[in-house]
Amino acid sequence: MNSRPMLGVDDARSIAAAAEAEALRNHWAVSIAIVDDGGHLLWLQRLDGAAPISAQICEAKARTAALGRRESRVYEEMINGGRTAFLSAPALEGMLEGGVPIIVDGHCVGAVGVSGVKSSDDAQIARAGIAALTTG
Repeated sequence: MNSRPMLGVDDARSIAAAAEAEALRNHWAVSIAIVDDGGHLLWLQRLDGAAPISAQICEAKARTAALGRRESRVYEEMINGGRTAFLSAPALEGMLEGGVPIIVDGHCVGAVGVSGVKSSDDAQIARAGIAALTTG
């Protein structure tokens, strides 16, 4: 029987708090989603001023990163590079930068997805959240 780390609700709270702090520090109105390794929603928050659609986009980015075990940006780059057939990949809807997997001890335990500002800034917020988990 194998054992591996799992993302818990306290972990999700810590990640969300750090991601929110990064967004607020930069005056960015975003939505933040945290999912488990199967892409199931554990946390969703929409900061004041964030567009309503950002709540759906951030969850899709997080799910894509968790299921694919890689940043959602990778899929965007493949598609922009001409591999448009990837648009038909099942269960992957958030193929835009801003979804970042959470890797613990070599295992993907979930992902963070952010939407609302420039995609690279979305990813910056997600990474800031994940850093809070890995640094304590």
